[in-house]
Amino acid sequence: MKYLLSIVITLSLLINPVSTFAEEVILAGGCFWCLEHDIESLKGINFVQSGYSGGELQNPTYENHVGHQEVVLVNYDSQLVSLPEILRLYLRNIDPLDGNGQFCDRGDSYRPVIFYKDSIEKSDAEKALFSASNELRVPLEKISVELKSKGQFWLAEEYHQDFAERNELKYKFYRFSCGRDQKLDKLWGDNSRSTNLWSE
Repeated sequence: MKYLLSIVITLSLLINPVSTFAEEVILAGGCFWCLEHDIESLKGINFVQSGYSGGELQNPTYENHVGHQEVVLVNYDSQLVSLPEILRLYLRNIDPLDGNGQFCDRGDSYRPVIFYKDSIEKSDAEKALFSASNELRVPLEKISVELKSKGQFWLAEEYHQDFAERNELKYKFYRFSCGRDQKLDKLWGDNSRSTNLWSE
């Protein structure tokens, strides 16, 4: 029986190595085009999809996702990258002090939220927020990123997926005119958009 189990595990690795150690986390941080683009370059990320989560509305769309946030579903290889590393990159790509939207995008749809599946992920998220407050030298209560139990993820329309790659000029214009990078540089300094270890 022990040998049979070993054979099954080995075959699953050979047939589908990506999914064997795959984990998922849902993150909201303003425009999902930007968050998708910022996170998918991290080593160990299998893929990132744009979508909606956090609300009660069934089958939300871009035109009507009331109660939901624009989110990204991050599928990652836990052997290559950890959730704390992903959360560190996520936080340095948003303004965690702004709970009413992100950059030029305002309102509930654009609030920053970390969706956790269990107590371990919640603890990782709490530690990340604490580290962010230390690095930014602000009290923890100034960090306005909500922690919320993970619910259903609804995939956004096809034209939103990989938007930065498929619409490079439009994406760059939007990102610049929204002031995202300018604000991130001012807020995080040299650690902006980076995976550098936390500055405590």
